[in-house]
Amino acid sequence: MVNHEIESDADGVKTFVTDAILEVMIDRPPANAISNATSHRLGDVFTAFRDDPELRVAILSGAGETFFSAGWDLKSVAAGDGMDGDPGVGGFGGIQALPGLNKPVIAAINGMCVGGGFETVLAADLVYAAEHARFMLPEIKIGQVADSGLIRLARRLPRQVVNELLYTGRWMDAAEAKHWGLINDVVPRDQLMPHVRSVAQNIADGAPLCFAAIKDALDHVEQMPFADLLSEIRQLSSMKQVYESDDFLEGPKAFAEKRPAIFRGR
Repeated sequence: MVNHEIESDADGVKTFVTDAILEVMIDRPPANAISNATSHRLGDVFTAFRDDPELRVAILSGAGETFFSAGWDLKSVAAGDGMDGDPGVGGFGGIQALPGLNKPVIAAINGMCVGGGFETVLAADLVYAAEHARFMLPEIKIGQVADSGLIRLARRLPRQVVNELLYTGRWMDAAEAKHWGLINDVVPRDQLMPHVRSVAQNIADGAPLCFAAIKDALDHVEQMPFADLLSEIRQLSSMKQVYESDDFLEGPKAFAEKRPAIFRGR
């Protein structure tokens, strides 16, 4: 793998590009809290990622080994720099509400993941955490509700577990998060980024048109009966694009010719 080079660094967000992989790092010491400007910047970065045909997968991480992100920057709010109802095009953290984000985003959790940081991670497609990582939604302690976290957790966890997390604001360690299926795996801290980059490369080698089809289909799966789902999924424009693409024929052809497939996204 080639060395990473900084492509841009603004508003507490650093981006790196290696081949078809974009790395996005929240870098706002000491806790990587997300200010209004940072949230807008993340939305812009992931919009560019979505719209760039050369990029196939993104990795979201936090600088250092203490915090992935402390979430909403309450100090900036107290200083008058609140979210003022507009966290940016992608919603808070850039990926929670970004329209058409049809490529995989992997979150690499290198420390504490709190509040809006945790909610942002819940919007990622895959999540890997270092052994010392911890998760918490402490909004109850400041008179607020983790609304997007509530929605996503309610779809994934038993009601009693969701209640406890939201009512008490307690910590959840990485092992428990894996137990409940909120993260894919737990790895030693010094292996986190190499492992995540390996996963990202494995994904990047796949057929890119399938990413959009899979994400569209999974969104439908959460809401409808199986028979209706099967019928509707086959009618999705993204799914039809897969079936009608050159890549759809390239896979079997490469297999028959005993060579690696070359997917071109068309």
